[in-house]
Amino acid sequence: MVSTTPAVPVTLAEIARLAGVGRAAVSNWRRRHESFPARIGGTDVSPQFSLTEIEAWLRDNGKLKKAAEREWLWPQFEALGGRDATGFAIAAAGRLMSGDAHGPVGIHLSAEARELAQKAANLGRREGPSDAFEFLLRRWLDANVRQISTTPEPLAALMVDLAQGVRLGADAGGHGDIHTVLDPGCGTGHLLAAAAAAHAPVTLLGCDRDPVLAALADARLALLSRTAEGSITADVRSADSLRADPLADVRADVVLCNPPFNERDWGYEELATDARWVHGMPPRTEPELAWVQHCVARLEPGGAAVVLLPPAVASRRAGRRIRGSLLRSGLLRAVVALPPGCAAPHSVSLQLWVLYMPRFGSGPQGSGELLLVDAASRFPRTSAHDAVPDWGALAAFVRSALGAAGQPGERADTRPQFVTSLPVIDLLDDEVDLTPGRHITPPPSAVGSQRAESWKEFDRLVAALGDTGGHLSSLEFAGGEAGAQPTTTVGELARAEALTLRGGQQPTEGTVCEGRPADDGVPLLTVPDLLMDGEPHGWLTRADAEATAAVLAQPGDVIVVGVARAFAAWVHDGPPTALGPQLYALTVHPDQLDAWFLAGSLRAPANARQAGTHASSSSRVDVRKLQVRQIGLAEQRRYGEVFRQVADFEKTVRQLHTLGTGLVRDLADELAAGRMTAEA
Repeated sequence: MVSTTPAVPVTLAEIARLAGVGRAAVSNWRRRHESFPARIGGTDVSPQFSLTEIEAWLRDNGKLKKAAEREWLWPQFEALGGRDATGFAIAAAGRLMSGDAHGPVGIHLSAEARELAQKAANLGRREGPSDAFEFLLRRWLDANVRQISTTPEPLAALMVDLAQGVRLGADAGGHGDIHTVLDPGCGTGHLLAAAAAAHAPVTLLGCDRDPVLAALADARLALLSRTAEGSITADVRSADSLRADPLADVRADVVLCNPPFNERDWGYEELATDARWVHGMPPRTEPELAWVQHCVARLEPGGAAVVLLPPAVASRRAGRRIRGSLLRSGLLRAVVALPPGCAAPHSVSLQLWVLYMPRFGSGPQGSGELLLVDAASRFPRTSAHDAVPDWGALAAFVRSALGAAGQPGERADTRPQFVTSLPVIDLLDDEVDLTPGRHITPPPSAVGSQRAESWKEFDRLVAALGDTGGHLSSLEFAGGEAGAQPTTTVGELARAEALTLRGGQQPTEGTVCEGRPADDGVPLLTVPDLLMDGEPHGWLTRADAEATAAVLAQPGDVIVVGVARAFAAWVHDGPPTALGPQLYALTVHPDQLDAWFLAGSLRAPANARQAGTHASSSSRVDVRKLQVRQIGLAEQRRYGEVFRQVADFEKTVRQLHTLGTGLVRDLADELAAGRMTAEA
């Protein structure tokens, strides 16, 4: 009887991972062995094969390495279909691993998905249920990273600590025991899992309007409860907390939330008279303030809330009345500005708002001051590629700031640097701007040290500019008429196999991630990136780059921009980088062409004008028509060295401009404020 079950497809990269070898080895097997399975899908560049046939071939040829069973299981989950089908199947597997014989209620699975969930549960019994489930969950999140934002584990742990800290530091009676933790927008349960790790025994309550995320969070917490032997109870619902909160009668000791940002359809019209808006009806453009008030409404007296918010919430004019009310009531205790890169969106300095609901009869609400912590300035990033600040140092700084500042008897001169505590009355102006950086002046020691380093770097750049400029200024005009020397084009060089020309492409929808690439990620460079600051702002997973046959510029390749307004050509010297549309990678054959000579020749403005087209409002450059002088390789290398110096000269000029502009701005501020002497 012939099976009608569709074959599970796997790529060359997945086969390499399953076999524990590099992708080149798999390609070599495919070339050398006629018995290697034929592709069942994909393209010649990115073929797909049957998982069953590959497993049999590896076993028959003695190449089936001892790999974790889970690695073989994941492609089968992926083959179930889209995001929802795979997510529900993983949730069902997690529930089965937790001991629920029927799986999560309300999930309708196909027969294939039920069989796979049971197979995963059996694997969990052999390899450990928590490890097996977390592996599948991570793979699912990686596959859907563009659609789903999660709270990184270190940030989740910090939010839990801050909630506990503000309860102990207020009027919680000194014990601060946490019995109930609520996350009204729980996603896959990262914040609740962090609370469980810190405060068992505890009751965890979650809600999410996406039924797939709610099911995954439910399964995750059920496994935690099983591991904790009953000291953790969990209840996760699938519903929209703002519009129809199924936990409306609940009051929690701690509320943690990383709400969705910048949503306009959050229920503005139907919630106009909602009782939660004690501090004012949130404007249509301020959904985050709706979430803040929702969190406050779910707090038990003596409870604390920590909410992750975009920085604009602290300063947008539309929300000033609600911010003012939160300050006057004493509910808002602290605002912490985090460095960019702590969570999605990674290019933004997100904020933590720490709120506290006083106990009845505990006296005046709050100390009449707001604690402001500027961790973004304490741990600055100098470029989009800087790593996230060391989480250990960042968390220790923030915990120290909230533990030491703003307490009775605490003096301003004993506060940590980049921390201040301001009287609420000083903040209740026309703006009610709560942005920490606006109210915190960097300490003189930090300013002086930074300025000294800046001048040192300025002197180094000036010296480098002088050296390179002196050499370039000594070049002599050789004379001769334009066009007197023979030229060729990029197209002709490609046909002669002196170079290989590859054009970048638009990534497949849903594959581009923001921020700093993961360990196995590939930076993605696009024309908008070049128009902004020249740095890649997105990345692809290695698997997505391979599956979509992305064009990768390797070190030594010449990258050319095919758009007139951003036209440039340079020798790539960074990591392998995927190229977007209108970007081209030229790989030269070194026995025929010098890369620096080629890049310098191509980027000449006159060259771009000759190869440019004006068929649309956006002028494009036909890279194949760009011209190069025909000279010998030895002479190419001499010119290439000068072109390299020109590129260094240009880079130094730009760095000097950026650094000099910053120095001028900082000096003006310091002199105007009287923080610098006027003596030469």
